[in-house]
Amino acid sequence: MSYFTAKVSKIQSNSSLHLVHFSVNNQTLCMMSLELDAKVKIGTKVKLVVKPTHVAISKKFIGELSYSNQLNASIDSINNGELLSNVKLKLLNTTLESIITLDASQKMNLKVTDDVTVLINASELSISEIYND
Repeated sequence: MSYFTAKVSKIQSNSSLHLVHFSVNNQTLCMMSLELDAKVKIGTKVKLVVKPTHVAISKKFIGELSYSNQLNASIDSINNGELLSNVKLKLLNTTLESIITLDASQKMNLKVTDDVTVLINASELSISEIYND
């Protein structure tokens, strides 16, 4: 699992659907949720979680995508297996993990220190802990 420490910056709600925006290392993340803990308010510090299989990578990204979360990061390490590649990504003081196919890793010619765009769908991000300040 990959974790972020973040602060809630905006909450949009319509009926039971919530879009929660977070500030993480001077970048913004968005989470889509059908349930939202009453303790989650603007300014609340939280721990976010995403599965490594839900973290996509783009190299030399140009254009527009429907992914709400597009973060700039660099590759810290790559461990290639027979079928999959485990890619550790550095986003300032946060390390993310992405598991992609070996074919995708080779097709993009991923190398340590490459600058990449990390893509996370808003529905794949969730709050794992709410911090009490």
